[in-house]
Amino acid sequence: MSQFSPETIALIKATVPVLQARGEDITRHFYGLMLREHPELKAFFNEAHQAEGTQARALAGAVLAYASHIDRLEALAGALPRIIQKHVALGVQPAHYPIVGQCLLRAIREVLGAEVATDAILSAWGEAYGALAKLLIDAEELAYAATAARPGGWRGQRAVRVARKEAESELITSFYLEPADGQPLADFLPGQYLTLVLDIDGQTVRRNYSLSDAPGKPWYRVSIKREDGGRVSNWMHDHVQVGDTVRIQAPAGEFTLDAQAKRPLVLVTGGVGITPAMAMLESAVASGRPIRFIHAARHGGVHAFRERVDALAAAHANVDAFYVYDTPRDGDAPHAVGLIGEDLLASQLPADRDVDLYLLGPKPFMRAVYRSGRALGIPARQLRYEFFGPAEELVGA
Repeated sequence: MSQFSPETIALIKATVPVLQARGEDITRHFYGLMLREHPELKAFFNEAHQAEGTQARALAGAVLAYASHIDRLEALAGALPRIIQKHVALGVQPAHYPIVGQCLLRAIREVLGAEVATDAILSAWGEAYGALAKLLIDAEELAYAATAARPGGWRGQRAVRVARKEAESELITSFYLEPADGQPLADFLPGQYLTLVLDIDGQTVRRNYSLSDAPGKPWYRVSIKREDGGRVSNWMHDHVQVGDTVRIQAPAGEFTLDAQAKRPLVLVTGGVGITPAMAMLESAVASGRPIRFIHAARHGGVHAFRERVDALAAAHANVDAFYVYDTPRDGDAPHAVGLIGEDLLASQLPADRDVDLYLLGPKPFMRAVYRSGRALGIPARQLRYEFFGPAEELVGA
């Protein structure tokens, strides 16, 4: 049941066609306006995503979805946990919401003009935004408080020391982070991520990196791929050394391993998507649950964690590993050459297809694996993923 008056609902609904046509224009203008007038907020945004337009596109989609469902907001409930976890991971605070609201309303007016974005329309959008902001602020406060109350938990940023730095492949390096204060670290769920808060050339930046080791260790481990032109990944590889101190936000994220499930577990990863899967594998290996670990890489030089996965498979009869390289080098020893398509995936699954399949990797890889899984009869609810983009890009809706 909507909390808004029929007049507000009608005004918001009336903006749906123009949001469909001009939504990205509005959100691009919004980001430019907000980050120009409030540069202190730049640290919360990935400049690469800004340049590529993916953040503006994602926000435009979210605004359109909110307008389209303003009379039945319960339809959007499934999207809220991810938003809340993302905000908590970054350290978003209640004081940020009025800034966002003011800049969004200004962007609507400045892009559409006063004849389309009338005072009545802006008033309705101000009401709708205010209600959403309150919902998020309240939910995020609960999450912050719960994290701080856990053993080893904290609120805000915490200093950690780089205890070890280890190359996992030609592109991926692991950083073992231990608390600078010597106190315990909060537990986390396999699949969650850390936010690193770094000062690079006088500017604060935040980046999310998946935790790549099991919980319960005296460290957090993140394994970072060096990206071409990646400001933060290259900084971590080239400048951060053992003994250095960085700041982190507490672990967050709602894409996690279901530790209670009994079905066979299939982890299908591509490239750096292996990092959260390692935390899942390390956590599940002792359960006795059948585990199939399938990893795709270009070649052996960029295949991270192969020795560790092989060791786990050798020590645990419930673990099997299978590697696919699309351009193997001389001396590489993959189990298959090419890409993970429907036939290859079928060969790795039990006949009844009753598995929990977690897929992690680049978007094209995830699309292919998801569609192959559905074509092979795996129920959609048993295909688990974290996809950074509109869901229809993955499922083909």
